[in-house]
Amino acid sequence: MSESVVPFQSPVGTHDVLGPESALWEGLLATFAQRAYRYGFSLAINPLFEDVGVFLRGIGEQSDVFTKEMYIFEDRGERRYALRPEGTASVVRAFVQHQPTTPWKAWYATPAFRYERPQAGRYRQHHQLGVEVLGTDDPAVDVEVIALANGFFADIGLRRVRLLVNSMGHDACRGAYVTRLSEYLAAHADQLCDEHREIWRQNPLRVLDCKRDPCIEVTANGPLLIDHLCQDCRTHFDLVLAGLGSLGIASTLDPRLVRGFDYYTRTTFEFVADALEGAQKAIGGGGRYDRLVEELGGKPTSGIGFGCGVERILLARTAEGVKSELLNRTLDLFVIDTSDHDVATVLVERLRAAGFATDRAYDQRSMKAQMKVADKSGARLALLLGPEEIETGEVTIRDLRSGDFAQTQLRVAQSDVVSTVTHLLTK
Repeated sequence: MSESVVPFQSPVGTHDVLGPESALWEGLLATFAQRAYRYGFSLAINPLFEDVGVFLRGIGEQSDVFTKEMYIFEDRGERRYALRPEGTASVVRAFVQHQPTTPWKAWYATPAFRYERPQAGRYRQHHQLGVEVLGTDDPAVDVEVIALANGFFADIGLRRVRLLVNSMGHDACRGAYVTRLSEYLAAHADQLCDEHREIWRQNPLRVLDCKRDPCIEVTANGPLLIDHLCQDCRTHFDLVLAGLGSLGIASTLDPRLVRGFDYYTRTTFEFVADALEGAQKAIGGGGRYDRLVEELGGKPTSGIGFGCGVERILLARTAEGVKSELLNRTLDLFVIDTSDHDVATVLVERLRAAGFATDRAYDQRSMKAQMKVADKSGARLALLLGPEEIETGEVTIRDLRSGDFAQTQLRVAQSDVVSTVTHLLTK
């Protein structure tokens, strides 16, 4: 007797998304696409894997993402690639390669891959929505990108969301600050968390991004980057804050907000959902990256963007108790055919061509069995084709959402089905 085959499961840290939950994902994507279109963005579709150098130069070889979380592999041609851990670097690589007219405004929807401990809202394959603008350092663009994200969260029903902002300055002013920060951390290194107690010198700014209590307590009393900005960076940040204020978008200064990648300069921002708890409150964020294009081989070009995680956003909606649908995926009609001639095929196609979401039963099931499937389908109306209807060239229409079939059932000629159904569904 042969051994039974063990069914395959999705890999650890990944998950399948099936209906009806997938309708929420469709709705998120459609809502984001509509808002991005209104802001003048076009869709960019990039490979899921890139030369590992794209992320080495962009994210930074000392970052946790590069050293601990990236999926790196060698293909059959002995080329070294990495699965995309985030969306920005790939979009910027495409900008450098294709040189579109600037300012270039692109949006994306992509899986991203990071090897980390799976937990609520954090998967080894997660999904991101984001935008990038390349070719201008106008602070009005920073405001526009933040406004797009803010409006998107409102579109999908989130109300308990806060915007945190900061400026990381440019090389000169940030360099002077890092010197001050290093001196401060050297005097308090024994108080840092276990990880940063030994490696803080590699990149002192990483300590600001640490979410562990010891590092938070130490840096709370240390020098602040916002106090060391040069005049140009200070002016740029003030204009961003003024622009947000003119749109009625409330923001809170967070001097520890440096984000996790080496490519950020000047404006950084993050949206947090207060309905979530702990380190999982962040549902999206981004900032300006005025050196990244040059790092990837292009001419010096300013850029700014943001990304948000689909899984985390859906958690926030659930935590807030948001019930609104983002996309109507309810069936209009369900066709039941108890004849021996498969009349349903022609009628179903005709109804779909007329714009109605229509389904049917198969395998010549009984009337009772088909009615049970029709009821579970969620359709508003059932269209019945039995021997009597076939003989008279008619269709019986039954309202599935009413318990009184005698009052909500009528028989019409097949030629009048589309007009009758249109009338019933718009009543």
